[in-house]
Amino acid sequence: MSVFHKMIKQRDGVSSNGRKIIDWINQNPEQVCHLTSQEMADLIHVSQSSIVKLTQKLGYKGYSQFKLAINEDLIRRHSSQVTPLHHDILADDPVTVIAQKLVQSKIDAMVNSTNALSVAVCEQAIRWIDNAERVQIVGIGGSALTAKDLSYKLLKLGVTALTESDSHVQVAVARILTPQDVQIVISFSGDRREVLLAAETAKQQGAKVIALTSPKSSKLRKIADLCFDTIADESQNRSSSIASRTAQNVITDLLFIQLVQYKEDTARVLIDEIRSDVERFSSK
Repeated sequence: MSVFHKMIKQRDGVSSNGRKIIDWINQNPEQVCHLTSQEMADLIHVSQSSIVKLTQKLGYKGYSQFKLAINEDLIRRHSSQVTPLHHDILADDPVTVIAQKLVQSKIDAMVNSTNALSVAVCEQAIRWIDNAERVQIVGIGGSALTAKDLSYKLLKLGVTALTESDSHVQVAVARILTPQDVQIVISFSGDRREVLLAAETAKQQGAKVIALTSPKSSKLRKIADLCFDTIADESQNRSSSIASRTAQNVITDLLFIQLVQYKEDTARVLIDEIRSDVERFSSK
């Protein structure tokens, strides 16, 4: 596992200073190789001991070994003579290797995202969704697919779910939300202007905002009332948002199953009725 992947995986479990250090390193990896621990501490405005403790928490004996690992990872990134197709999948990989790498990246995203879950956040989100008059689900690009899937699942449970892929319509819907409504925003980066405008509009209307986003600091995390961390290694070459969408899907599926559990008999009756209605299409 690369040092960058280790930092992403453990970010949620370190101190606020540790998260600050990880965010800075991910944004300035080349600088790390030329800095002492004290020089980095001065740049980030943390103590030298915070940096040393973080490197040890990541599994290194100290800062020197950590810096060497960063350097080796950067060399591997830059020296590869084979063009990456996606993440660590290379153009000359056989199909069996591609399949293994793809499955592993999806497993990592699901395991890391579920390990980062907060029980309190899950319970609060379920109560808000269950009590909401309407739930707007916002997402663009690959996240729009996750948003649409979640809306279908909520509708099966009798939840009035609203989702539109057009960013103009998303803002228009957010404008009619009330304090009795919930908005779920799905954005791995947390910095897309379209979703931020929709989230800001929902907050202005008094609606509760739940975000599914990466653990790194973002404008969306500051707006949201609750955040679910979707953890995926999107730091390298990618041809599509495969890992991040997998992380999003495992959280939305979890919310759906929790709602089924929370609503108990009512949910099962609704699901059975919909199944019966659908079966009528195939009946003679």
